[in-house]
Amino acid sequence: MNCPFCNNDESKVLDTRSTEDGKAIRRRRECISCQKRFTTFEKLESIPLIVVKKDGRRDIFDSGKVINGIIKACEKRPVSMEEIENMVSDIEKRLHNMLDKEITTTMIGEEVMARLKELDEVAYVRFASVYREFKDINTFIKEIEDLIRKESHLPE
Repeated sequence: MNCPFCNNDESKVLDTRSTEDGKAIRRRRECISCQKRFTTFEKLESIPLIVVKKDGRRDIFDSGKVINGIIKACEKRPVSMEEIENMVSDIEKRLHNMLDKEITTTMIGEEVMARLKELDEVAYVRFASVYREFKDINTFIKEIEDLIRKESHLPE
């Protein structure tokens, strides 16, 4: 680390702390040559996730889009914004942990649906209706029957 004052490349660390959000380390340093103090931050470099859409286009993963989709599904439901943010954060961590550079919209959608099914079944059906592109009322009925069957542990 070069000193911003004299450009010397030797410094000693006086103090190390985590930032408030816990996503970086703050280091207070002192230059060996000029004795001036300065602060550096170390942050984990993350590789962006690339989302492969159904039509083959590729975009950088945007958690805001996922949050907006879940908010629409959870409208007028007893689901807090904190629960939604935690869900999206967990999904994003899981996707990063897959170690794939590219993920499909199908993988994201299935993750969201699995989480919504546990959190709020009405929100799940709403999300599934858009995600799976339900064409008619029979598709809705089949999805709800599947939910009831699984909840009651009835055979298919």
